[in-house]
Amino acid sequence: MTTTATTASTRRYTGSYPAEPVQVRQVRAALAVLLRGCPRADDTVLVASEYATNSVVHSASSGGGEFTVRADVQQNHVRIEVEDGGGPWHGKPGDDGRPHGFDVVAAIAGSGNWGISGDASGRVAWATLGW
Repeated sequence: MTTTATTASTRRYTGSYPAEPVQVRQVRAALAVLLRGCPRADDTVLVASEYATNSVVHSASSGGGEFTVRADVQQNHVRIEVEDGGGPWHGKPGDDGRPHGFDVVAAIAGSGNWGISGDASGRVAWATLGW
């Protein structure tokens, strides 16, 4: 299910996707349309892509489940959320000297502007990007 709502100052999007790698491209495409003209469009699409990839690869949604993407564009910020089926949490991967998805999100969103909530039965990764 995909919904998009637009008012004079707000644009919203909700889309549910099968937890398959090819769907991450669909998330990026849908958000690019919604965020056209937004000052942080590229950053938001990258954050959503990282979160969607984690849902597909690392969550209990992989292997037949789904994940849901929500975006809420306001006058001075955008909030992005990706919800999945949760699963075991292994935290940050080993230190191999290269940035990982959450490192990228932290660099883009900044301290206190992103996070993960939930547990093994369901998790939401979120970020708020202002301008």
